[in-house]
Amino acid sequence: MKFLIFLGTVRDSTPPRPARLGLRVAKSCLSYLQSTYSDHQFELVDPLDYPLEPVFKPQFVYAKGKAPELLNTLAEKIAAANGYVMVSPEYNHSMSPALANLLNHFASSSFAYKPSAIVTYSAGQWGGMRAAIGMRTFLAELGCLSVSAMIHISKAQDVFKEDGSNIIAEEESAWMNYYSRTFNQLMWWASATNQYKNEVKPNDMIGNFKSSPSQRNAP
Repeated sequence: MKFLIFLGTVRDSTPPRPARLGLRVAKSCLSYLQSTYSDHQFELVDPLDYPLEPVFKPQFVYAKGKAPELLNTLAEKIAAANGYVMVSPEYNHSMSPALANLLNHFASSSFAYKPSAIVTYSAGQWGGMRAAIGMRTFLAELGCLSVSAMIHISKAQDVFKEDGSNIIAEEESAWMNYYSRTFNQLMWWASATNQYKNEVKPNDMIGNFKSSPSQRNAP
């Protein structure tokens, strides 16, 4: 199966906090996933690799073949993926604006009927837990419901080096055990949904609401 790890930060700040703290967290997750589930494919999606127009225009509203090539490429990757890992800091008790902005550029149908895992972090003590609560609703609306277990990393600058490895090597095993519950759930749900979609096509059973907005209306 294929999985995308979305990094929810574009801020390249200077000390006292390490620049792009989230990149350390994302690299740690990527390393764990690649070493633990070597039969599957994992790719890190960095929003800095996908410069977006200052005026919001989602990929799916462009005329066919007219969307920026990078957006088309990422749209294809999202559609082909079997699950997602969402890595986000906390902004005003909510998820990263950079992550929300990037995800909002793509049709929810690309994410639908696949699971996701929530990973949040902070430079302080709460580990982004309040952002994670809002992310559940956001991801559910995209159709990639989050698994029940979540990962919260407080004081991430004291946990990971720039390459994603643990600053205190002796703590690595404990962190890997912590990751395992969330990512094992992600693998189980991804396998289940992938197999069932081969038996029953979701849009054939449920509909895809493409012909008219009135399809979403109550009687």
